[in-house]
Amino acid sequence: MFNLKKKSFKKFDFVLFFAVLLLCIYGIIMIKSATLSFETNRFVKVQSLSTILGFIGIVILVLMDYQFIGKLYIPIYGVCVLLLVAVALFGTGKESWGADSWLSIGGFTFQPAEICKVGVIIFLAKFIDNHKSDINNPITLLKIIILAGIPILLIAKQPDLGTALVFVFFIGVMLFAAGIRWKYIGYAILAGIFSLPVLWFSLDPYQRDRIFNFLDPERDTSGSGYQALQSKIAVGSGKIFGRGLFKGTQTQYNYLPEKQTDFIFAVVVEELGLIGGLTAILLYFILLYRLIRIAKNSKDTFGSLMVIGFVAMFTIHIFENIGMTIGLTPITGIPLPFLSYGGTFQLINLLCIGIALSVGIHREGLNF
Repeated sequence: MFNLKKKSFKKFDFVLFFAVLLLCIYGIIMIKSATLSFETNRFVKVQSLSTILGFIGIVILVLMDYQFIGKLYIPIYGVCVLLLVAVALFGTGKESWGADSWLSIGGFTFQPAEICKVGVIIFLAKFIDNHKSDINNPITLLKIIILAGIPILLIAKQPDLGTALVFVFFIGVMLFAAGIRWKYIGYAILAGIFSLPVLWFSLDPYQRDRIFNFLDPERDTSGSGYQALQSKIAVGSGKIFGRGLFKGTQTQYNYLPEKQTDFIFAVVVEELGLIGGLTAILLYFILLYRLIRIAKNSKDTFGSLMVIGFVAMFTIHIFENIGMTIGLTPITGIPLPFLSYGGTFQLINLLCIGIALSVGIHREGLNF
């Protein structure tokens, strides 16, 4: 379980570690600004506690050989499915957030889908590793589609289409990295195109409104398009250097809804300007680059695919969140890693970093 030699610490990725640390500090500061008018420090306290627990988890995972996690891939998948079934039966949150995506146990509320992201990545990476010699066998691919499709369908039924699409994206990237043939990729694209009508008619009215508002930003600026409009006003008013920390008008006067979660990037740009936004993007670029470097240098398929899954998960979150903030993508409610408020989200993201650092430390051989 714990297999760490003294020389392994030379392989510890301090650049990745400090990039994540800076993003977490950046996020707590911006959450403080976003919730300044709420007259409560609850958001900052929860985010800070989740961050501390996350870094403790990083230390434990770095000391642990990640192969031990791989041995538990079947129980991990089973727990993920059971959690999502529990959400389908006992989930809460529709009145507050539009979807029954949360479980409440003894006063503690969390979002199981966030836990299942890392669980499915671990499971799929190990499953592909066990079947890497016949990854292009139709039977093997069918098993992967069924096993990966179960959590996706359960999440889509909540309904949480944004998170379900995150799963589809990182699963697709992992299969591509595993060497799936181009003809299967083509079949998947065709299946996606032909399923669009079915997907469209399965959307809730508010989800269709988001797409209509993306195509026509002036369609309903006082109703369903209000968030997108206020976000773009906040981003535009920040200019180069911003209005100043704790001084953003859209932020401090509560014109911007969900500013501590989905629209935290709008808070960053309004108050710290283009410079603040580019700083966050630069830190994300460093994070993704170092993760890709770890995946490339990993000693085995399991470790490499697992880190690639994390890269894909972070990438789609960053792209979609910043995109919807500035009007380049439809609003989906996907938070921004390490910056957006969310205890479960923050903790799980940090645990992903811990696993990636463990993969980097326990790699063997030379990097040619």
